[in-house]
Parts: sequence; structure tokens; C-alpha cells
Amino acid sequence: MSSSSISRLLPVTALALLAAAPAFAQQKLVPAESSVGFVSRQMAVPVEGHFRKFDGQITFDPAKPEAARIHLAIDTGSATLGVKETDAELPKPTWFNVAKFPQATFDAKTVKSLGGGKYEVAGQLSIKGAAHDVVVPVQLTQSGAKTTAAGQFSLKRLAYKIGENEWADTSMVADDVQVKFKLVMTGVGKL
Repeated sequence: MSSSSISRLLPVTALALLAAAPAFAQQKLVPAESSVGFVSRQMAVPVEGHFRKFDGQITFDPAKPEAARIHLAIDTGSATLGVKETDAELPKPTWFNVAKFPQATFDAKTVKSLGGGKYEVAGQLSIKGAAHDVVVPVQLTQSGAKTTAAGQFSLKRLAYKIGENEWADTSMVADDVQVKFKLVMTGVGKL
């Protein structure tokens, strides 16, 4: 094959590769339809809160879940329990220390299909300078062009230094915190 034939084939090959690129390259998180919340227990009473600001970069192909890339960033200063006085405490060093650690992050290491739209996502959760491995069960559902990833998992707040000093007493605020999420995405291939 002559060099002129090769140079004519290169643009065609490049276009073919772009056309064959998987649709998941254009996936977007829809924060306005998504939620990241938490439930803690204060003196045995459940207290619900959520984060108002978060975002993520997600690359997921249902045919190849093991190749997924997931990075979520949560603005810790957006945490709210819905009570003005309590919300004013959350950014302080004792709780989220937002001045020093403005974001919590989750980075997936592996994604494993369990069948029926169920997945097991293992990764590292970093909050307030502490990073720990977590395994998160996720259920995917689709409606039209949108895919929803929903799930929940528990974490130990003291492992992340959330609620230090006098708030480390687990008789006041339990160590276990349930994290609940619903992440709505566009651009995911058919399940």
C-alpha cells in the first residue's frame, strides 16, 4: 500500500473509531434530580440530613461494568439537617471542617454486576482527610433516556473524625451513619 493510500485511509479510520466510540462517553450526572443524604441517630432518635451540592464524573457501560470509572465530589459545606442552629455547626472543625476539607470524595475501584440491574461498587471514600474502602450496593433502573443509580450503605462517623471532642461520645450521637443516594444520569447504554 502506498503512503498516499495510507494517508487517505487515516481520516476514514479516525471517523470510524469516533463513530464506534461508546455512548457512555457523554454521560452526565443530573444533580437537580439526584440526592445524597444521611441518617444519624442523636440520643436514639433518627436525624435526617442531605448535601445540597455534589457532582460527579461517571463513565459506565452496562456491557462492561468492570471498566467503569466513577468519581463523586460532595461539597461538605452544603450539608444540612434543616435546622439553622445545627447547620451553622456542621462546617466547623469539630464536624466537617469545611475550611480545611471542603469536599468529600468517592472514587470507585471496581464495579461488579450481580444481575438484575444490581451492582457492587467498591471504592475509596474520603472525608475530612480520612480515606477508607467501602463497598456500596447499587440498583440501576432506566426510564427513557435517564438511568438512576440508587443505594445505601453504612459508615462509622468517628473513622472519618466527624463529631470530635465531646461529640465523640456515641451515647449522644451514634457512630453508625446511613448514607442514602439517588444519582440520575443521562447517556448510559441500555441495561
